[in-house]
Amino acid sequence: MQRFEYRVIALREKMIGGALSGDKLEEILNEEAREGWMLKSITHADVKGRIGPGAVEGLLLTFERPVADRRY
Repeated sequence: MQRFEYRVIALREKMIGGALSGDKLEEILNEEAREGWMLKSITHADVKGRIGPGAVEGLLLTFERPVADRRY
């Protein structure tokens, strides 16, 4: 049976220069793909900042990739 692992990346507008730029998003997607991750979903969300209780608009990117079978 195939097993998978997942990665979720939270992108806040300020992390990618104000508006959610298509070029910056494309760069992130391609970087993850080079590491074997496949995009499963993009969700618009209020992403909590590291400082303070407020939230800003952002995206949650969810990636999936098969887990290597470690049996020999």
